[in-house]
Amino acid sequence: MSKFMKTLNNISRSQAIYRHSKISAKDLLSGHYSYVLCICREPGRSQEEIAQDLCVNKSTVARNLNFLEEKGYILRRSLPNNKRQFSVHPTEKMLAILPEIKTASMEWMASLSEGIPQNELEVFDAVLQRMEAKAREIIEHQEENK
Repeated sequence: MSKFMKTLNNISRSQAIYRHSKISAKDLLSGHYSYVLCICREPGRSQEEIAQDLCVNKSTVARNLNFLEEKGYILRRSLPNNKRQFSVHPTEKMLAILPEIKTASMEWMASLSEGIPQNELEVFDAVLQRMEAKAREIIEHQEENK
């Protein structure tokens, strides 16, 4: 189990390399794909909600959203009840690249899971879901105690 996190990180980095080779938008970096998926899944979310969903700090989200805005992938609109917060919306440019990202992700998962019985994949997924929930709980507790 000591190599568990290293293994997951290596799989994640390998996926980033794979997806980047399959995506035509070469101005996007591999770290931006999760933002595309998150923003398109629920347009109009706040930067804080995106940070929570992706488990990254607010400054990282702000930096990445600045990049995506400069490249024409998103629009930010100030929230009516708080002019200092923004909702994030995909542009046509982002919506156009979304199918490529989804396809590359599905191809990756199909290749990665090839030869592994479905019941094993389901158990593995359930364990990972529980671990993710626990990780989020730990971080929330840590934030509360600051």
